[in-house]
Amino acid sequence: MTRTPEALLADRARLLGPNVATFYDDPVHIVRGEGVWLWDAEGRRYLDCYNNVPHVGHCNPRVTEAICRQAGTLNTHTRYLHEGILDYIERLTATMDDSLSTAILTCTGSEANDIALRMAEAVTGGRGVIATDATYHGNTALVSQLSRSNVPEVGFGLDRYFRFVAAPDSFRRPDPDGRLFAAEVAARIEEHKAAGHGFAALVVCPFFLNEGFPDLPPGWLAPLADLVRREGGLLICDEVQSGFGRTGGHFWAHERMGVIPDIVTMGKPMANGHPVGGVVTRAEVMAEFREGFRYFNTFGGNPVSCAAAMAVLDEIEDKALMENARNVGADAKARLADLATRHEAIGDIRGEGLVFGAEFVLDRENKTPATAFADRVVNALRHRGILLSKLGRHRNTLKIRPPMPFGTDHVDLLIDTLDAVLEETPLAP
Repeated sequence: MTRTPEALLADRARLLGPNVATFYDDPVHIVRGEGVWLWDAEGRRYLDCYNNVPHVGHCNPRVTEAICRQAGTLNTHTRYLHEGILDYIERLTATMDDSLSTAILTCTGSEANDIALRMAEAVTGGRGVIATDATYHGNTALVSQLSRSNVPEVGFGLDRYFRFVAAPDSFRRPDPDGRLFAAEVAARIEEHKAAGHGFAALVVCPFFLNEGFPDLPPGWLAPLADLVRREGGLLICDEVQSGFGRTGGHFWAHERMGVIPDIVTMGKPMANGHPVGGVVTRAEVMAEFREGFRYFNTFGGNPVSCAAAMAVLDEIEDKALMENARNVGADAKARLADLATRHEAIGDIRGEGLVFGAEFVLDRENKTPATAFADRVVNALRHRGILLSKLGRHRNTLKIRPPMPFGTDHVDLLIDTLDAVLEETPLAP
């Protein structure tokens, strides 16, 4: 028997504990997915404008078949030899600069970032890490320290090794050449040195997606990467959200930003929902890590996970999904720009490829964040069959990050529905 929403929420609290997050004031009970669509327990269809986990579409036939075929043949860990992990890593690293030639596969992006930080310590001998003050990189005891909004009360004293810089904000704090950001990073490096921690790494999402994906020019990170390396640290690019062709113009966002990272981490979209994460780095960095740390992951890189991940790469290539992201994303931004001419609450629009959104303000002159209004819009869209979220320092920017098969007809439905919701939702409650 299907539980009612009230029973589901009560059982979640009883079985999973308190404060387990759900989306929306009225949570959705999802039972099925296909392509860019989700269905709830009552049979209502929703347009998924949020999920990058099913990167090539919910229940993608190619990925589903690959999982079933491999699960019916062999699934074990990597202490036995199997070709799947080697074939996949060779294919994955071929999408990056030649220097990035080795990888470790994990089950989550959190694990990947945890390994990346330990790699940085192994190579540099330092422990000082820098991140932005409005980001998220995972939830292990170590990695959770990178997210200021998610830092636990008890963190084993790890917080001493982390310093933060203001996230780029092209709307309120323009920094077109990155000088302000670089100056803050340089100051935090000096703080680490003065504290005796040394400088190990700067960790960024190269698209600054959780920070509200500010509008930054191509090559913006290049001077910063030079600074990091002059100071003896490593540049870690977290591509969990921005990679695998999502931005449309490049397979990886770090390419657009003009850098070759020392380490690239990834997760969510790698295998379309099958739990796969990964760390890609240079051979010498990998050697330092392998010699300094004993690391083994029972499930990371298993044959079924590798088959699913390989199928995702096949689907991206065969269906030209990166090109689709570029074209559909351009159409979406144009439609949002038109909305902005008619709705004063839209203070800014931005994005690239299939990550785009609008920042809401109470008034355009002062750019006062309309956080509560954004909440009301997101919840109103949910009731009209559109699923998306919000993010950024002020939690007032729509986060539109749909599966990669998202098309122009889906853009039309999204924007037309958003237009209607903006007409009906008062700026003040």
